[in-house]
Amino acid sequence: METQPHLPPGASLTADWITPQQEAVLAAFLDAGAWSGELKRRVRHFGYRYDYRARRATAESRIGPLAGMLQGLAERLVADGFFLAVPDQVIANEYRPGQGISAHVDCEPCFGEVIASLSLLAACEMRFDCLESGETRAVILPPRSLLVLAGPGRRDWTHAIPARQSDVIDGLRVMRQRRVSLTFRTMRF
Repeated sequence: METQPHLPPGASLTADWITPQQEAVLAAFLDAGAWSGELKRRVRHFGYRYDYRARRATAESRIGPLAGMLQGLAERLVADGFFLAVPDQVIANEYRPGQGISAHVDCEPCFGEVIASLSLLAACEMRFDCLESGETRAVILPPRSLLVLAGPGRRDWTHAIPARQSDVIDGLRVMRQRRVSLTFRTMRF
């Protein structure tokens, strides 16, 4: 686990948490199923469906158990010490060049104390803003990296992906490519 000084307190970023082969298998698995176009970006839900309009998920929103591959990653999150219990909800978000996600804190009444996001296929910048001080930080999320938000990084900072065509990575402007994130959460009812 690697904690970087530009991440909020309680957040960590682990490079190459999965292999390129695992990444390819996950991307193929996601693309073999039906993506939903209910948002500006395409999404897939596993375990439980999150209602974006009502901003909640209920026990009745259960879709079924996590797919085997996702269940294996959820169990690894516990084995690696990131979660105390196996996450039971996963959302896959697809970001095309120019797409992002607005600043938010994942629903606290809905989800547990830890949120983990696995980046697939391409890098992008994620911005963090402290709700109390207004301080802004940014980090590049490389493909196959695992971002874990816990403690203050989970509750006291928003996170966002700016909607743009490129990011500056290691001093160079890099055009964005298709990126998929898998966000693991534990439901609270």
